[in-house]
Amino acid sequence: MPAGGAAGEVVLSIAHVAVHFGGLVALADLDFTVCEGEIVGLIGPNGAGKTTAFNVVTGFLKPTAGEVRYRNTLLNGLKPHEITSLGLVRTFQRTSIFQNNTVFENVLIGLHRLGQSTLWETLLALPREKIAEAELADQAREILRVVGLERRAADLAATLPYGEQRLLGMALALAARPSMLLLDEPVSGMNPNESARVMRLVQTIRASGVTILLVEHDMPMVMQVSDRIVVLNYGRIIAEGPPAAIQKDPGVIRAYLGEGKKRA
Repeated sequence: MPAGGAAGEVVLSIAHVAVHFGGLVALADLDFTVCEGEIVGLIGPNGAGKTTAFNVVTGFLKPTAGEVRYRNTLLNGLKPHEITSLGLVRTFQRTSIFQNNTVFENVLIGLHRLGQSTLWETLLALPREKIAEAELADQAREILRVVGLERRAADLAATLPYGEQRLLGMALALAARPSMLLLDEPVSGMNPNESARVMRLVQTIRASGVTILLVEHDMPMVMQVSDRIVVLNYGRIIAEGPPAAIQKDPGVIRAYLGEGKKRA
């Protein structure tokens, strides 16, 4: 359960959401909530609708029906950058970083949109601008410390191994100062040591006050970090509950986990 032992107020509400692509039903009557401080896992077989759900929540796809609300703000019709400005931030399956910049510069770029300096202050390097830049640099170093990349600060992003590039992608998401983070397959392609590192980071992020919704195929990771799991199959929710209940649910075992993975 979240810090404190009980779920807080509802922060994300997905109410009767449907997505149709012509005659194909990608999502049908999707209906669940995420509460303040929770880590909720969204799982299901390939094609179940998980990424479609993420795209609807974050404004990359318009629902055919239903409503999505974040902290009582209706998200339907908002653009992705407008949703991000509300504190709802996502990562992507594919690493999205600035390959030709250093690790430190990557995070600084992510933070720079938060600066309040005017164009003239920047061009003239006025005192206010110098102070703002120093503050952003401090924040960038702190984010790198949190994700464990402080020793890589001066390295080009392109030279990082795959697992550390994924961590840098999470650092960029943190630079947007999320109040809720949507993680799209954060440990995809990672070895067990890298996955364990990400699991610890997810717990650290939650402990800092960030609510988390994650899509992931790595069942041990999902079962270990999630307070609650929502299971999709063919665009519909077939189960919802704590990890222990999901592991034993016959419908989930048939649809996704498989008989041999009851205790995954």
